Amino acid sequence: MKPSHILAAVLLSAVGSQVPSALVQAQAYPTKPIRLVAPFPPGGGTDILSRIIAVPITESFGQPVVVDNRPGAGGALGAEIVARAEPDGHTLILVSGSYAATSAFRKTSYDPVDGIQPIILIGKTGLLMTVHPSVPVSSVKEFIEYAKAGPGKLNYASVGVGAVNHLSHEMFKLMAHIDIVHVLYKGAGPGLTALVGGEIQVGTFSLVPSIPHIRAGRLRALGVTTAKRTPILPDVPAIAETVPGYVVNHWYGMWGPKGIPEPIVTRWNKEVARVLNGEDMKRQMAGEGLETAGGPPRELYDIIKDAVENWRKVIIDARIPRTE
Repeated sequence: MKPSHILAAVLLSAVGSQVPSALVQAQAYPTKPIRLVAPFPPGGGTDILSRIIAVPITESFGQPVVVDNRPGAGGALGAEIVARAEPDGHTLILVSGSYAATSAFRKTSYDPVDGIQPIILIGKTGLLMTVHPSVPVSSVKEFIEYAKAGPGKLNYASVGVGAVNHLSHEMFKLMAHIDIVHVLYKGAGPGLTALVGGEIQVGTFSLVPSIPHIRAGRLRALGVTTAKRTPILPDVPAIAETVPGYVVNHWYGMWGPKGIPEPIVTRWNKEVARVLNGEDMKRQMAGEGLETAGGPPRELYDIIKDAVENWRKVIIDARIPRTE
C-alpha cells in the first residue's frame, strides 16, 4: 500500500473511532440514576416542576431521575455544582429566571451564558406580587401609598441576594419611590411560608407556588410583573398599569454542564418536549399560570443571554453593589 493510502486509512480510522463514540455513549445512556438539581428548597417553582417532569422521564429512560434540592446563594450554589459536574448527561439542573438575575449579580467561576449546555426552555410566566391579608391594601396604588406613609416599616422576602425577586423588588422600590426592607430566605418555599404566616408583609414569587395561597385566601394578589395580565388571574392587573415600564418576565429551563454529547442533549430536549406537549401537562401548566415552551436548546440560550444582560443594566441603574 502506498504511504499516502496508509495515511488516509489511519486518518479515516481515527475519525471513525471518534464519531461513533458519542453515538455509542448516547445509545447506552443513561447508565445510572440521573441527578436533577433543584437549586431551591422544596415548595418553590423549580422544585415543583422538577418533580412533575422527573416521573415520566424516569419511565422513559429506565433510570430514576432523582430531584436533589441544593439551595443557597439565590440558586447559585446548585448552578455551580452542575456547571462543574461531569458532562455525561447524568447531572442536570432545572432553573428559573432567578438564574439569570443571580448570574448578573454574582461573579461565577464559569460563564453563565456560554459555559453551560442549554437543553430546553420549559415555560414562561410572570411573578406575582402578593401581600399578607393583614396589610390593608388591595391594589398596587394603595400599597405604594401605604408604604410611603410608613417608610421602612414593611418587609419583603427574597430567595437570595441578587435573585430575581430581590432585584425585581429593588427595581420596584426605585420606580415607585418607596422604602421597604429586604428579608432574605433560602428559597421560595420558606419565603412563602413566612409571608403566609405574617412574618413579612409582601413578596413577589412565581405564579406556580403562589396561586394556591391566593385561591385559599391566605395571600392577597396585587399585580403581575408581565406587561399584560395573565389569563390565569384575569382580575389581577399588571403592575405596569400603575407603574409604567415595570416589567419582569419569569421562565423555567433545564441545562447541564458544557460538553454534554449532542445526541444526549437532543434526546433530553425531545423527551421533555414530549412531556410538555401532553394534554395533561399543558392543562396542569396552564392551571399554574405557565405558558408551555419546549423549543430547541437555542431558545433557552437566547432567553438566558438577554436576561443576564438586562439584569446587569438594572443593577447598574439601581446602583446595587455587585458581589464579586
